[in-house]
Amino acid sequence: MSLPADPLFYLLAAVAVILVGLGKGGFSGLGTASMPVMTLAIDPISGAAILLPLFIVQDAVGVWSFRRNVDWRMLGWTLPGCALGIFLGWLLASSVAVWVVEAAVGAIALVFGANQIATRSGAGVKLRKPQPDALGLFWGGLSGFTSQVALAGGPPFQIWALSRKMSRDVFVGTNALFFATSNWLKVPAFVALGQFSLRNTVLSGIFLPLAIASTVAGVWLVRRVAPARFVAIINLLMIAVGLKLLWSALT
Repeated sequence: MSLPADPLFYLLAAVAVILVGLGKGGFSGLGTASMPVMTLAIDPISGAAILLPLFIVQDAVGVWSFRRNVDWRMLGWTLPGCALGIFLGWLLASSVAVWVVEAAVGAIALVFGANQIATRSGAGVKLRKPQPDALGLFWGGLSGFTSQVALAGGPPFQIWALSRKMSRDVFVGTNALFFATSNWLKVPAFVALGQFSLRNTVLSGIFLPLAIASTVAGVWLVRRVAPARFVAIINLLMIAVGLKLLWSALT
């Protein structure tokens, strides 16, 4: 076993872990940038295998911190779709170009985020009535599929969650539990790919303290942001993620 000797790898990996930690702590959307940062220093599959155990630990911190703020009804609709989406993503990964998925998710996130901001100023397109709960199966499935294929499961879930008009804490708690479950569902695929090697596991352990600290910092910060400002931040993050995904897909 040989660990990376380049200091740049550890710097970029630390940045990726902090972004995920802040995202898991409540600033949903930041974590989507973690894999692009990691791929500057290591191949995507190994990078994902190093980050996934950290995701699971960070999920636990977020779930525990917001355990009393969960929309169980919403999870009841979205999680079955998520499981199916992850399975289809694993099954069809070899036949679906990742850039196509990234472009589609990026476009959806960009349009939705921009419309949400425009709506707050009275110019956006508004839904005239609440959408049926059953649509959660679709958005949960899309999130699971894009998460498995392109590690871009955040925007689809957030689009659905924001349309439900939850409070800030319920949004964060539901988001945390959804992705905690999603990440555990991915474990068998990574085991099948043989990516939980001793080298990757040791690297995950090196960054574990930073993963926990950054998630706790995210929880602390998000609870000090006013609800209206929190929604605005999430929409801006969604637009940024959408632009990033479109850029990655088209370049």
